[in-house]
This record gives sequence, structure tokens and C-alpha cells, in this order.
Amino acid sequence: MNVIFSRRSIRRYKSVQLTSEQVELLLKAAMCAPSARNERPWEFIVVDDRSILDKISETHPYAKMLRTAPCAIIICALPGKSPGFSDAYFPQDCAAATQNILLQAASMGLGSVWCGVYPREDRIKGINEIFHLPSDVIPFNVIAIGHPDEVPKPMEKYDPKIIHHNKW
Repeated sequence: MNVIFSRRSIRRYKSVQLTSEQVELLLKAAMCAPSARNERPWEFIVVDDRSILDKISETHPYAKMLRTAPCAIIICALPGKSPGFSDAYFPQDCAAATQNILLQAASMGLGSVWCGVYPREDRIKGINEIFHLPSDVIPFNVIAIGHPDEVPKPMEKYDPKIIHHNKW
């Protein structure tokens, strides 16, 4: 539970590249996420090219941290993988894969932050223009990842006032 309680969004990174083994572990964690009917309506783009990371930071209004992050993983949703079914559940499925990446990164001593893309049309368009995604692929988010250059204190988020037992 420590990794869950201590994980924080990191927006400043050291200029140390991730190894291919680190990236593979992050992707393995993502692919272990639960998904409706095990459809796994996702694919991933690993970005470690500085010029592309900079382009994303210019396109996405809340991804400025990519200017220092050495890597990003873009989770791409495939809602048409199982028409009539996965098109309704891809947001939950891709969010579960995202959370697995964030937790795996924290367990490896890496920092990360989730930058939402879907459902904002302007952000979807910006990522599509950079990567020339097929029309049936939706960029769900951009996850900045790297060695943290900041150490935010863990926050206590537990709030018993928002818990209901057996009724509202």
C-alpha cells in the first residue's frame, strides 16, 4: 500500500533516460490492467525523442513538464475493437492501464504524471496531428515519466465524510 499512499504527480524530471527494461516493465504493468470482457482496447506509443516530447508540450496546455521528461507513454484507445461493447468501456479500461503505469513507475522510483487528452477535442486533434493516428484510434492520455527532480510530500486524502454505508 505504500506506493499507493506515497505516489504523487511529478512535473520536474532529471535528464536521465529510462532504460528499455524500465519502459518494458511499465508497459507490462499497463497490459495487466483489468478491462471489460478482457477486450484490452488499447495500444501504446512510447515517446523518447526530445523533439516530439517538445511538440506535445506545445500542443497540450497541461503537458509543459514534457520539456524535462525523458519519456512519455501515450495510451491510445481502440473503441471499435468490439463494436457495441468496448466502445462503451474503453475509458474505464484505459484509465485502469494508466493507473497501473503510474503505480509501477512509483514502485521503480520513477516519477510520472497523467495528462488527460480524451474527451477534449482540441487535445485529441493536437495528438492526432503529431502522430497521424488512424481514424479509429483515440489518444486517451499522455503520461510523462522520468527520474523525479522533486519530491512532493505524500498527502492524506482519506475523508470519512464522503463514505456512505448501506444507504446515501
